[in-house]
Amino acid sequence: MSTITLNDGSPVPWLAFGTGTALYGKDASDFVKVAIENGITHLDGAQMYNNEETLAAGIKASGKPRSELYITTKLKILEPGQTATEALRVSLRKLDVDYVDLFLIHSPSPANKEGKLKALWEEMEEIHSQGLAKSIGVSNFRVEDLNVILEGAKVIPAVNQLHPYVWKAAQPIYELCKERGIVIASYGGQTPIVRAVGGPLDAVLPAIRERLEKTRGEPVTSGQVLGKWILQKGAILVTTTSKASRIKEFLDTKNVPDLTEEEVHVIEEAGEKLHKRIYMRHVFE
Repeated sequence: MSTITLNDGSPVPWLAFGTGTALYGKDASDFVKVAIENGITHLDGAQMYNNEETLAAGIKASGKPRSELYITTKLKILEPGQTATEALRVSLRKLDVDYVDLFLIHSPSPANKEGKLKALWEEMEEIHSQGLAKSIGVSNFRVEDLNVILEGAKVIPAVNQLHPYVWKAAQPIYELCKERGIVIASYGGQTPIVRAVGGPLDAVLPAIRERLEKTRGEPVTSGQVLGKWILQKGAILVTTTSKASRIKEFLDTKNVPDLTEEEVHVIEEAGEKLHKRIYMRHVFE
């Protein structure tokens, strides 16, 4: 597996390098270059990250042709009187490209609270029709937010980018997206072993990892176990690691044997026991 097919027929690389988190507001050029040189072709940026120019610089430094890359960016909160099209055109200039492969509404807030979410999605549909974005989607949308834009939508969102921890909170969103053919892109998927150490998953990951190592005959990390769970959910995996060794580890995740149905259930059952929302707390309680 090298790509996941979106509901509009477009293939998207299953692993993306994100320029947020530790790179938020910082020069990402060297890290983007390293990611590309180590095999990542899907680059996940955002207007909110304030480093789209450096994402472009990293691409240029890598020497990789635009045709071999998949570029995502996300719409931040619009300035008064600004349209989504105008905001995207600013990003296109910064990224030094004519179009992005995927353009997402970064957050449903504050448009959902202002009753403007449906109108905002209509702007996204216009962007899609103009060819400024090959695919359009959303990020951090809850069930109620999705339902607002799905009613009467001309274009169904291709992607909903979501922080998966914990499963209990994410499952209703996952199920609706699955029903409507919306692919989940998972960010923050390493939270249980990076930002929530000591949680309920600590007790179940070692046994699964050991079983996979015996089956594979090669080392498997806990991060790969979590990554495999995400992939088996049909989701895109987004990493923000800046280390070449970790990038190679993530890319190798697709070669790890599949989790059994029981192992998937054990991971989800453990994940339900702790609610740990790291990102987008203003959207998710």
